[in-house]
Amino acid sequence: MSGEVAVRLARKAVDAEAAGKSLLGKEIPAGMESPKGVFVTLKTYPEGRLRGCIGYPEPVLPQGEAIIASAVSATSKDPRFSPVSVRETDSITVEVTILTVPETIDSPKSELPSRIVIGRDGLIISCRGRRGLLLPQVPEEWGWDQKEYLAQLSVKAGLSPDAWMRPDAEIKWFRGKVFTEETPRGNVVEVMSRT
Repeated sequence: MSGEVAVRLARKAVDAEAAGKSLLGKEIPAGMESPKGVFVTLKTYPEGRLRGCIGYPEPVLPQGEAIIASAVSATSKDPRFSPVSVRETDSITVEVTILTVPETIDSPKSELPSRIVIGRDGLIISCRGRRGLLLPQVPEEWGWDQKEYLAQLSVKAGLSPDAWMRPDAEIKWFRGKVFTEETPRGNVVEVMSRT
């Protein structure tokens, strides 16, 4: 299954959702049956500002279903944004990140920063009933080092910036392959593959 197929499927789901229609399961291409964690990110074009990002960190759905569900949610259910209108779809790029299965980082908290590779490792924090996730491309886009990445991960979960150091904080990492439209509905390129 190519990244282009994944992005084209996500684009169909975004366009359908914005138009108030549903994408049918029969439109899922062959080869997308095995469960995968995926995220769909929408960005304004050409500015590149985030417009929606939702997904499944764990492989709980077949890949095709996860892509459609994530695209639908990024289009109309991301609580940070109003739903994407049909008119906006011509000025939004669609990006799909296909994830490896998250694994707990088994090391003392003091060693965590030295184990994380910026641009390769996505992170999930679980602590005190809260959870936050940042995709591998986020710290690169913002120019964060490892400690700032962990602090921002903690804040994303609604915790204090130093929560990642707490004994009861669980940190997991995963890797991802990122595919995106260069322009709205344009060529699809792989922008990151560090799995």
